[in-house]
Amino acid sequence: MKTKNKFEYVPVVLQWVLNIALIVLALILVIFLGKETIYIFGFIKEGGDLNKLDLLEGILIYFLYFEFIALIIKYFEAKHHFPLRYFIYIGITAIIRLIIIDHESPVDTLIYAGAILVLVFTLFLANTRHLKRDN
Repeated sequence: MKTKNKFEYVPVVLQWVLNIALIVLALILVIFLGKETIYIFGFIKEGGDLNKLDLLEGILIYFLYFEFIALIIKYFEAKHHFPLRYFIYIGITAIIRLIIIDHESPVDTLIYAGAILVLVFTLFLANTRHLKRDN
């Protein structure tokens, strides 16, 4: 007879804790996505008391929330696996937001653009047949 190890249930319990934490995080992100939607439509409806740069920043934050929620959905669909592609999409969007917000230094902007180029190349590699694990 096989004896049961007293630690064999630890990964199962930790997986449940992770799943519950991700569900709570997804709910929080949905709330913030809703607030960002109200912010964006309030800006458009009222004629905007903010400048266009603030609107663009709000739209990019909206996409970041959307991408994080999509990442959590994909995690559960892929049986507890985070696809690398989604992290790269989030990174590209975050750097674009950073360029829009902080574009005072041309050297910094060039470095950010180079980082986007590296991420796009990484995305190309991640989507090759040999490295692609999810459908």
